[in-house]
Amino acid sequence: MKKFQLYSIPIIVMFILFNCTQQKPAELEPDDKDRNMFGHYITRGLTKTTDSLTPGYVMFIPSNSASVYLLNRNGEVVHEWKGNYGTHSPYINDDGSITLMASDPDFPVFAGGGQMGRLQKISWESKILWDFEYATEEYHAHHDIAVMPNGNVLAIAWEAKTAEDVLKAGRNPEFIPKAGLWPSRIVEIEQLDKTHGKVVWEWHIWDHLIQDHDPEMDNYGDVAAHPELLDFNVSDSLPPVISQDSMDLLHALRKTRRNRTVENRGSDVYHLNAINYNAELDQIIFSSPALSEIFIIDHSTSTEEAASHSGGRMGKGGDFLFRWGNPQNYRQGDSTNQQSFGQHDVRWIEKGKPGAGNITFYNNDIPFIPDSLDYSAVYEIKPITDKDGNYLLMENNRFSPSEPEWKYIAPDTLSFYGGFVSGAHRMLNGNTFINEGPKGRFFEVTSQGEIVWEYLNQFRGNIHHPNGDPASPMPMTYMQFRSTFIPADHPGLKDRELVPLDPQPKVFKLPPKPEKK
Repeated sequence: MKKFQLYSIPIIVMFILFNCTQQKPAELEPDDKDRNMFGHYITRGLTKTTDSLTPGYVMFIPSNSASVYLLNRNGEVVHEWKGNYGTHSPYINDDGSITLMASDPDFPVFAGGGQMGRLQKISWESKILWDFEYATEEYHAHHDIAVMPNGNVLAIAWEAKTAEDVLKAGRNPEFIPKAGLWPSRIVEIEQLDKTHGKVVWEWHIWDHLIQDHDPEMDNYGDVAAHPELLDFNVSDSLPPVISQDSMDLLHALRKTRRNRTVENRGSDVYHLNAINYNAELDQIIFSSPALSEIFIIDHSTSTEEAASHSGGRMGKGGDFLFRWGNPQNYRQGDSTNQQSFGQHDVRWIEKGKPGAGNITFYNNDIPFIPDSLDYSAVYEIKPITDKDGNYLLMENNRFSPSEPEWKYIAPDTLSFYGGFVSGAHRMLNGNTFINEGPKGRFFEVTSQGEIVWEYLNQFRGNIHHPNGDPASPMPMTYMQFRSTFIPADHPGLKDRELVPLDPQPKVFKLPPKPEKK
């Protein structure tokens, strides 16, 4: 199985492939079979609106920026939260502040997408209320957070395990980078003061592994009989070996991640990219695009119970309560049964919204259909549970459901494609708000798939590299990891003056496209 290779492809290769299929700007029409995944040289800003839209705003981060913008339905910026580092995954609080991740300027060891390292809270007036570093040589917060009702923050983080640690846990030595692996942990952090936080609960995927490679290890067992555990050898591929000279060149050209070495390529083994909390169930859902699976665990456990296989409301400790998308990971099916492909932004639909209790996610890179190319979709799934809330297996020993409850796919499949980042969530009116991330495209679709509003990000910040060099705008010029629809009646917007900023932020435009010779 070669699931992990997608996440080791250099961005430059993705850019080259994209440019091979890009069309001229004048030829770009909504119905064209365009693969301009990064949205270069196409019309940006507000491109579609309709009557009777739900009042509200869109919160997003201008690419390469330390700011967060709030955009009205006319495509005008009405508020800006200003941070001090590159920002990621903002969430608005009831007092108008935002909680988000920020890029730590000097974190060590870890290298991968979404490498942030700081948790921050910024007031409506852009005052830094909390700035907590969660980045050491042993662990590093990345990608996403979830803000709990009590104000605590759930964060996903890498944790470093040496090659020796990994071998002793039953990993096949052929799949161990020299630097070891970075499996994931989830931590709940309580704010103590402006710069400190306390971990009050934690869960480690390391405690819930099974393997059938080394019978001498304690976690040896029948993988197919234990879907509540993760097969430690399921991500069984490493990137091709490269020389130190090649790595040095990639760093010089800024075509690889900070802290990337020839020895840690492949260490980001599960690459968790999204987390969401359900207070009513006291459960956590998270996404692993490397495994093409989503997982649910019980948060009602103590930290000690979370490291075990019993305890908590569901009685299963920190074991998986549910998993979906790729049953071949627990030996119940093959590639034809896989339904999730590098997904992002998994969320429960909140109470009061159509489909409440169901799960949505952005299915990034669904393999091609005949005479076509890979495409994206938004899925809504409805797991089957018993009267006690246990997630049930179907007769084929796979977690339910067998098919999505609802999905959005572009009618031509081709015009909606974001092969990485991206997201989606349900709105109160039953529509779904979608972020086609690489292109920086935000749009709202009805349950019938009709697009009723569309906007393409037209802003880009000016964050420089640590040595002062400017960051290249290519290829990810307008990219958006996450964007969120904020209803007009959100408590955080009460009594706020939400009029268009004057002047509006400066629109970023690429230099003219070079003419082909």
